Amino acid sequence: MTRIVSTAKGIGRLESDGETVALLDLYATDLGAALQTGLDIASIATAAVRDRVPMDRTQAQLMAPVPRPSKIWAVGYAYAGHRTEVGYAGTAEDPVVFLKAPSSVIGTGAQIRFPKVAPDEVDYEGELAVVIGRRATDVPEADAYSFVAGFTICNDVSARDVQKGRVPGRAANVTAAKSFDTFTPMGPALATLDEFADPDDLHLRTWVGGELRQDARTSQLIHPVPALVSYLSRQTTLEPGDVIATGTPAGVGHKQGLFLRSGDEVRIEIEGIGTLVNTCA
Repeated sequence: MTRIVSTAKGIGRLESDGETVALLDLYATDLGAALQTGLDIASIATAAVRDRVPMDRTQAQLMAPVPRPSKIWAVGYAYAGHRTEVGYAGTAEDPVVFLKAPSSVIGTGAQIRFPKVAPDEVDYEGELAVVIGRRATDVPEADAYSFVAGFTICNDVSARDVQKGRVPGRAANVTAAKSFDTFTPMGPALATLDEFADPDDLHLRTWVGGELRQDARTSQLIHPVPALVSYLSRQTTLEPGDVIATGTPAGVGHKQGLFLRSGDEVRIEIEGIGTLVNTCA
């Protein structure tokens, strides 16, 4: 399996030891930029190596694989267990989708900063994220994976009081609640699809402060990845580097009264991709 990373020194390939980055001989500054220039993921993954450096803050600090996607589509109420825990009673067959601000993206190791206007009800949502590899319009489900560059991990951080309209003077607003700066941690790498035994059945887990909060498989998604890519490509053209956050399973904090607090570490792990780690501030 190939895992591609974006670093302060350029695009790299994570080596099998998990501690070394092979910096690739590419002009683009990050994976998103490379995809947007028209390079396909196979060409990126097999590019010549110009250097090998340790994966650390001084040599190859990891950014989000796509630091500034043109669009971030997100999916709500994506797992039956999550629908049950939040009391969602919708009956629409189509996915519930919304957009997040690209400026909310950060990489693994960066801090989630609580907004001054709504610091009290910040929540986590561990999710599988899909990165689009080439322009997609009106894509049939059967062809959807040919438009996908790979998978990464996303934390769809949410200010629940903003989302539910509990902040004085502010109307309920899903996009605003999920678009504060630092509210879309993403990473640590993009995993290509070629060696997943089953890309539709991956183990996802989320820990907060060492406590396991979410434990699910992506096979439990109500709308699998091909269905989401097809559906969204019929709403708007998906561009290379666009991200689809596929939704979160049961176990979010707000239904348990467990909001994030300063100093909390959030770890989200998806098999074959790695672990996204962020601390709250």
